[in-house]
Amino acid sequence: MQNIDMTLVNFKNLENFVLNSFLAMGLRNEDAKIFTGALMFSELRFHSGQGQGVQRITTYYKRIKNKEVNINIDLDIVKESSSLALVDAKNGIGTVQASKCMDIAITKAKNEGIGQVIIKNSTHFGSSSVHAVRATKKNCIGIAYTNAGPEMAPWGSRSGGVGTNPWGISCPTNRGYPLILDIALTTAGKGMMRWHEREQIPMPNDWALTKEGEETTNPSDAMDGFLLGIGKYKGYGLSFMTDILTGVISGGGYGLIPYSDPKKLDVSHSLTAINIEWFMEISDFYSRINDFVDTLKKLPLRPGFDEILVPGDLENKRVKEKLEKGILIDSEVIDSFNILAKDLNIDKLKI
Repeated sequence: MQNIDMTLVNFKNLENFVLNSFLAMGLRNEDAKIFTGALMFSELRFHSGQGQGVQRITTYYKRIKNKEVNINIDLDIVKESSSLALVDAKNGIGTVQASKCMDIAITKAKNEGIGQVIIKNSTHFGSSSVHAVRATKKNCIGIAYTNAGPEMAPWGSRSGGVGTNPWGISCPTNRGYPLILDIALTTAGKGMMRWHEREQIPMPNDWALTKEGEETTNPSDAMDGFLLGIGKYKGYGLSFMTDILTGVISGGGYGLIPYSDPKKLDVSHSLTAINIEWFMEISDFYSRINDFVDTLKKLPLRPGFDEILVPGDLENKRVKEKLEKGILIDSEVIDSFNILAKDLNIDKLKI
């Protein structure tokens, strides 16, 4: 086993660096703040190997520099009703466009009980929970999902046909944090495979296939292959239906199309807000949620377990620890930030 070199960074210093980077790339202030908030949210909640945090700014910079994504572009509402909207993101920054569309969904939910916005012609939108959690701040349940490039092999195939197609569902509570489910529909992603490769440890054999279509525990052999769905054929089925709920119904890309053209990623998303107060008083909802969570946590434990977790528990512990102690950043990422700072003519990240 080989340890990966990590550097402890202060939250505020990291946040300032990310914001200054996006501003230097030419993003308008509002969009830069949305983008920064999304990446910091993901950095606090997830394992570094999942690749959804601040390390992505260098990838976004390359896309912006190569004019593969349109910055500072406004949404185009193609069609709209009191509870629904179809939006063309115009190849804009997916994270920013999706966040704004969730706000539209929330407004509709407050008026109609539910709001849903489906987006086509978009790009990578980051962590699904970033968008889902926006709804919880307005006493709504948030649901966000997207299609993606065809990294998952359909069950029985050795080639990619559908995406990781992640889902995020967020529910407000009065426990000090929302309940959040954030999952890709593959067992793991290429980021975690590379992490295992760098640590020189085997991965579980249900993560991915080699390019020949064989299951493997060797992450190096799997990097040129394709990912496997959660629950075998079940994950594939969920991913297939997610493509229908996003790309097919919106008139956008699906299956092999997303990410096939670097200048038009053709990703589609869906953002839904459900207004809890249409159904009951928010205090009653909190009481019912607390009863549900507490009931589960009091159930007898299996051998080897010391706690029953509910969605979001593990991530909330990470957030608390990182805010108190600092955020460990991969030193390879720090090196890429130094190169980025020089290229953008901004101050380096303060360590």
